[in-house]
Amino acid sequence: MPDDRPGDIVITMLGKPGCHLCEDARAVIERVAGDLGVRWEERDITRSEADYEQYWEQIPVTLVNGVQHDFWRVDEARLRAAVAKLR
Repeated sequence: MPDDRPGDIVITMLGKPGCHLCEDARAVIERVAGDLGVRWEERDITRSEADYEQYWEQIPVTLVNGVQHDFWRVDEARLRAAVAKLR
């Protein structure tokens, strides 16, 4: 979870076990987060009824600081630009 310090950027991936698109998204998010020095986390939508109801047709879903950025596929250049804009 973000610790709410100014400038703290967190990328969150919402997915579920067995999701092949989630595996692809995870690789992109790990690379971008590592290159840009930001934190990332993963949430399993099957562990939250609210997440499941909201996102089950869209996974993987990418959030940047809690705001939905992408779903189904992660565009690496777009994600990098979104993080850079928050800096």
